[in-house]
Amino acid sequence: MIADKKEFYTGAVLMLGFIIVLVLIFSPIFAGKNGLDYLDDLYNSISKASAYYIPKLKEDAKKFDGTNISVNIKMKSEEDAKQIEPLFGKSIVNVTRTGTELKVEGDLGKIFANCLEDTDTMFANDGAKVSGKYNYEEKRVLYNWHKALSATDKALKKQEKFKEANFIGKVMKKGVECSYNYYKIKPQKITERVGVVLFSLIFYVVYTMWYGFSILLMFEGWGIRLSH
Repeated sequence: MIADKKEFYTGAVLMLGFIIVLVLIFSPIFAGKNGLDYLDDLYNSISKASAYYIPKLKEDAKKFDGTNISVNIKMKSEEDAKQIEPLFGKSIVNVTRTGTELKVEGDLGKIFANCLEDTDTMFANDGAKVSGKYNYEEKRVLYNWHKALSATDKALKKQEKFKEANFIGKVMKKGVECSYNYYKIKPQKITERVGVVLFSLIFYVVYTMWYGFSILLMFEGWGIRLSH
């Protein structure tokens, strides 16, 4: 039995409205996307605009100009080694491949310069330039840069060259990984979309409370109440 019909049906109407809005949110009515995908793209584009660390990395990388390294790195497969070999080759350092192993000798600063040039190009969404440079898929290039730097990082740590290895970590996280994750996303400043951002945040709070009150009213109208 319903104890309070007015309270119960008010909650039921609120729940119905909540469900209708939920269906609209998951419908492709936001520039051909559903609401979650639209907001996900929006916040990704805003975060990309504030995650451009590459110019600072390029400046800091100059400190390693003239720093020579000699490392032997091993890849998981011969195909990986073949694809990674030109990354070092176009960095104007000596690289020799033997099966899955690469021997890299030369200026670490030049390796950083070439890597950051590729990551900067990818951050600007110009993947065709990177793909043309190495003759294979552009995101694979960044993926291979990550593997190459990771292996070089381990090799330098074994040589106790921790300063060089530490900067490699920064290039991987703030350069290669950022460019890979944000590839093809168009950056936007939050000031350009402040209205949509504020609406989405306010709507989230209101929509959450909307669901809570509808459940509360339905249960109380049904006669189910919390007691101490």
